[in-house]
Amino acid sequence: MLCFFGRRRRLRDLCDSNRTVFIITRSWYYATDSLNPNIIKHFRFHQRRRKKRRKMAKPQEEEASTSTSSSSLTISNLTNPISKPKPTPKRFIHTQIPSSLLSDPALNAAISLLPSSYDFEVHKTLHRITTSSAKRVALQLPDGLLMFSLPLADILSSFAPSNPSILILADPTYGACCLADTAAASLSADLLVHYGHSCLVPVTSSLLPVLYVFVDIRVDASRLAESVRNTFPDPSTPIALAGTIQFVSAVHSAREILMSNGYDQIHVPQAKPLSPGEVLGCTAPTIPKSKNVEAVVFVADGRFHLEAFMIANPKIKAFRYDPFLGVLVLEEYDHDGMKKARKDAILEARKAKNWGIILGTLGRQGSVKVLDRVLEHMEEKGFDYTIVLMSEISPQRIELFGNSIDAWVQIACPRLSIDWGEGFKRPMLTTFEFDVAMGYVKGWWEKNLGSCQTSGCVGCDCGDVNQEYPMDYYSQDGGEWNSCYMKKKAASGERNKAVRRLGVQNVQLKQ
Repeated sequence: MLCFFGRRRRLRDLCDSNRTVFIITRSWYYATDSLNPNIIKHFRFHQRRRKKRRKMAKPQEEEASTSTSSSSLTISNLTNPISKPKPTPKRFIHTQIPSSLLSDPALNAAISLLPSSYDFEVHKTLHRITTSSAKRVALQLPDGLLMFSLPLADILSSFAPSNPSILILADPTYGACCLADTAAASLSADLLVHYGHSCLVPVTSSLLPVLYVFVDIRVDASRLAESVRNTFPDPSTPIALAGTIQFVSAVHSAREILMSNGYDQIHVPQAKPLSPGEVLGCTAPTIPKSKNVEAVVFVADGRFHLEAFMIANPKIKAFRYDPFLGVLVLEEYDHDGMKKARKDAILEARKAKNWGIILGTLGRQGSVKVLDRVLEHMEEKGFDYTIVLMSEISPQRIELFGNSIDAWVQIACPRLSIDWGEGFKRPMLTTFEFDVAMGYVKGWWEKNLGSCQTSGCVGCDCGDVNQEYPMDYYSQDGGEWNSCYMKKKAASGERNKAVRRLGVQNVQLKQ
């Protein structure tokens, strides 16, 4: 079988071979069987503009007749194009897993040994290994799923026709940013299967083909909806639903149940490129005040991701639904304490003359783009700096550098500074806080007219703790300090939405 993309004038050359020939032009799809060359079936191929299709139809027919006149193949039954256009093909087409694979009794028996509530998408993974002819496959799982790595490796190696060798990458995997494509590529892996996180790093940016398995955890969505109804008996109450990627399907199912019961103010926020309702530990959607959302119900077995949502939306009450216990709990966050600690670190860093710049090397945490931007600011201010590459950032390792560094800015995970910043003897800033320290962005305490805005004042009374502290590290609409791979470009003469909202001064956006 031979496939060819081009114009019909090559038909004669292609049909000289004793093979079935497929010819795809800009507007038509032709198939001819070399055993019966006088029969040509034609089908309309995707065309965006009907007007363009009409213009191309006549020249192509003339071109086809010219090319076939000197050929032994006679095209005599070529009909006119179908007048009624067919529906536009879908942009995304799901790969069909063979029924023989789905109904394999031995394979299904092996899969049954895994937890039934966890969807490891074994059939899909085996199909991907087979179609890609992968000989060496690397599996990457977060700590909570490592216990299933050995059974998964046995199943994949036993049932894949190519009998691939399976590698297990057991380095710490804290989130979707920890994609170990560099390690997998260095081990000459043909395919990396990343479990437990969404596609934060685009597959076009990875060093090898990557298959993302979300590991959807099946929970009772009706029980979740019932908990929401019991807590919020008034159907007109504006409520937001969100969670980690494992429970996003339950979030959407619960929303449908609530909507069918008269709850017409159920919102599922989104911070693109994340899925609707998905929240990361460093990236959470900011709900507009116009929606008047009273509370969020967050589905997760821990509060790490919920804290990101709470930081981004300090005025919204947060409830966490434990999917395993079926309990809805009101959660709180010390916004005053966090913002005071981060303000202290920023004001202390403004006195620094010698900076340390940490580029995270754990997975894809570090961003060279953000590093270049930080270096530009360092050069503008005339500061001395040292670049340090680290996979694990801890107070103990930072202390090994002694007192030669006055302040640090880390391009890795903002939660390192937010959650454990007080454990470092020197200021450890996020890239957003670095912009505040350099004066490119106003601090949240500097937005009120009553704020003293002096470096000597660190009291919370001088600022408004309800002002935004962005959690947009991988958001398309985030500030220039973030590491998003699919960042939106600001329109000509306009500033980025998040940067404008936070009050940037003298920062030119890169187009």
